[in-house]
Amino acid sequence: MTSVEHNNSTASGESRDSWKSKYGFIIACIGSAVGMGNIWLFPSRVANYGGAFLAAYLLFDVLIGFSGVVGEMAFGRKARSGPLGAFSKAGASIGYGKVGRMLGVIPMIGAFMMAIGYSVVVSWIFKYTFYAVTGRVLHLGDAAMEIAEENGDSAVAAGISGFASEFGHTASAFGNSYWLVIAIAVTLVIMVLGIASGVEKANKLMIPVFYALFISLVFYVAAQPGSAAGYRHMFTIDPEKIRDPMMWVYALGQSFFSLSLAGNGTIIYGSYLSDDVDVVASAWKVALFDTLAAMLAALVIVPAMAAAGETAFSGGPGLMFIYLPHLFAAMPGGPIVVIVFFVAVLLAGMSSLVNLFEVPIAAVQDHLGRSRVLSVALVGVIGAIISICIQGIVSDWMDFVSIYICPLGAGLAGVMFAWVWGKDAVVDAVSLGRERRVGSWFYPLYKYLFCILSLAVFLLGAVNGGIG
Repeated sequence: MTSVEHNNSTASGESRDSWKSKYGFIIACIGSAVGMGNIWLFPSRVANYGGAFLAAYLLFDVLIGFSGVVGEMAFGRKARSGPLGAFSKAGASIGYGKVGRMLGVIPMIGAFMMAIGYSVVVSWIFKYTFYAVTGRVLHLGDAAMEIAEENGDSAVAAGISGFASEFGHTASAFGNSYWLVIAIAVTLVIMVLGIASGVEKANKLMIPVFYALFISLVFYVAAQPGSAAGYRHMFTIDPEKIRDPMMWVYALGQSFFSLSLAGNGTIIYGSYLSDDVDVVASAWKVALFDTLAAMLAALVIVPAMAAAGETAFSGGPGLMFIYLPHLFAAMPGGPIVVIVFFVAVLLAGMSSLVNLFEVPIAAVQDHLGRSRVLSVALVGVIGAIISICIQGIVSDWMDFVSIYICPLGAGLAGVMFAWVWGKDAVVDAVSLGRERRVGSWFYPLYKYLFCILSLAVFLLGAVNGGIG
């Protein structure tokens, strides 16, 4: 009789999809991890804390990568399901399957809410990518600069004001609905093709191109006068920064969210994974390339800002849609640079959005017995309607999900797998596909350290209004 954890059929009786290759799984997980946090938050924190932040971030990356990422991959594969099924099966092991399923709703809803908010962000990127290709993005500040020249005001401040005005309109209520529909439509086309033919193939194209584009930007920025100051700032460790507790808090938050831990995305991708894949080896590769993506973004943005006279700056949408376009517009070859930048950012955003939508889509498909096409359509229509309605409050929406639901979902996943399903289930699941069983180091690292870090992210985020 086939064991429940190896049942690859959905509730409708359809054969459950899977990855075509180990490489496809790893690159899709990298795609889910590489997102806006790498591009608009990591560089600003490196700029503000220098090498101290890099050291702290790498430490947390190792700890979380070898605990939480490994655990969620193995949890999903053992359950052959997303968070709903995984939590249910873990709960069933002690006679509380219904309770487990109820708890699994939290990370599933969290993924859907994050997908809804992230769709709005990706729609901004679609618009600015189009503006970059047409050349319009370089002229967003022109009108304000002409007025500044007439009034004798600062052209730099006026140019930034022009970019800010355009972005303010874009991010307003119902201000970008056309591009939002396009962003969701493109995402759903990828999703409807399934895991192997859609998600895997899309990531195999998007992620290598993303890295190639950002590497080209690294070399370009390195050639700009004044960029060397940015490199010195990045890699200098200031003892005062090491002693700053908020630097450690931000490094923890950056690593936690950058590795896409929320009890959903990594679990669902792991659920499509074959038994011959070593999840420990896969996890460290995902952590490595996610860190590389963040470093590439920092190696572009920090030296570029330093060349403009800024060695400390704020992150977030303002950095990407206001300050960087204004900066690139003044650089030699600005039209090409801004195209490369926004195309690369678009690829990063799309790869993460695909992962977020897969969680609710798989839940409808696996547990409500709907076909892949109908599941994508149902989730897509609901997601599109809500996304259009929340455009003016998307920042608050994303803050709520990232501060409360994501770390709660990750912590619950750790509790359900390590504490509820238990040591034997965890060690067996992680050892599957390895030449030797996982060492005795893993279980306590996952059961105690990862769950404590998830709780810390939840509490610190609530107190500080978000840390990642």
